Amino acid sequence: MNQVFSLSSLLVMPFWFLMIFLPRWKYTKTIIASPYIIVPAALLYALLIIPNIGSTFMLLLNPNLDGISKLLGSSSGATIAWVHFLAFDLFVGRYAYLESQKRNLNPILMGLVLFSILMYGPLGALIFVTLRALSKPELNKHQSQLEF
Repeated sequence: MNQVFSLSSLLVMPFWFLMIFLPRWKYTKTIIASPYIIVPAALLYALLIIPNIGSTFMLLLNPNLDGISKLLGSSSGATIAWVHFLAFDLFVGRYAYLESQKRNLNPILMGLVLFSILMYGPLGALIFVTLRALSKPELNKHQSQLEF
């Protein structure tokens, strides 16, 4: 499980690198526009959670602090949670990146916002939605708010 945990970040880091350090490169937007960039992390999550779905389902259906602490305190539970974070943070980061491109937000500022999403998930998302609310509206109001 240690090796899976250690290597799992490699599934998402190339995409974060593109969004943060090469946001205006001609291939970055094309790559990040694909919703399939989350598939490797999501597949790994599926491989990890499916064998444990019976034992985790009841706990997640009626969560309690002791049960969740015990789950996350195990190496398999922590690895499953870590891969869950990686997949969902990338999904949120992808959305923020695409929105920032539509709104032509400053790439240095967005690099900091994206880094905060990568490191702190919901806090970074909160920073982004605040920045988004303060930015100019999209030029094309008919575009979907969330691209899949």
